[in-house]
Amino acid sequence: MTIEPVLAVLPLGATEQHGAHLPTQTDTLLAVATARGLEAARGLVVADAHVLPALAYGASGEHQSFPGTVSLGTEALEHAVVELGRSVSTWATRLLVVNGHGGNVDALRRAIPRLRVEGRDAAWLPCRTSEDPADSHAGHAETSLMLHLHPELVHMERAAAGCTRPLAEILPALRAGGVAAVSPSGVLGDPTTATAAEGRRLWEELLTDAGGRLARWQPGGSDGMLR
Repeated sequence: MTIEPVLAVLPLGATEQHGAHLPTQTDTLLAVATARGLEAARGLVVADAHVLPALAYGASGEHQSFPGTVSLGTEALEHAVVELGRSVSTWATRLLVVNGHGGNVDALRRAIPRLRVEGRDAAWLPCRTSEDPADSHAGHAETSLMLHLHPELVHMERAAAGCTRPLAEILPALRAGGVAAVSPSGVLGDPTTATAAEGRRLWEELLTDAGGRLARWQPGGSDGMLR
């Protein structure tokens, strides 16, 4: 008897400020949309795929000084992913975590390898939104994606450019004092140039990248991320 493979997909987001123009659930919405997009293409890897309810809280300590931000922290998030992975492995042959927030990466780099050492076929992939080092949070790319996916939640009349210096340049100050230390508005980038058309282009690129990683299923290196 052949057992059909089952893929469980966990969208992992965050609840954190995204300037005055985007909702606090932006990262979660992007992760859910990506997971649903992959579910539609599930024939790439498995016959059966299940998108789980999103984990909407992550490690968002760098945004904690802004109202609306709620953070689990890295350690708690790591344990949550491990326990969820152990649970779904009782009925799913694979677990894929679709991550919508960069602050969750450290937790995933610990949790996913731990699950793999335990013999569980787990991996994670990022929702790649921008390759511009000066556009890392609530800027052009994220705002464009939201205009394409959830235009009713975007308030472009409130959009304003934030800190537009490259991430590597502001990283020391950001680590020491959080996002507020480099951007009083909480925005890293310029959302005023965002468009729905650009969001559609970015969305197609994001899904192509994620779908290719899923099809290859190569949890690489020591961090368990799909390459």
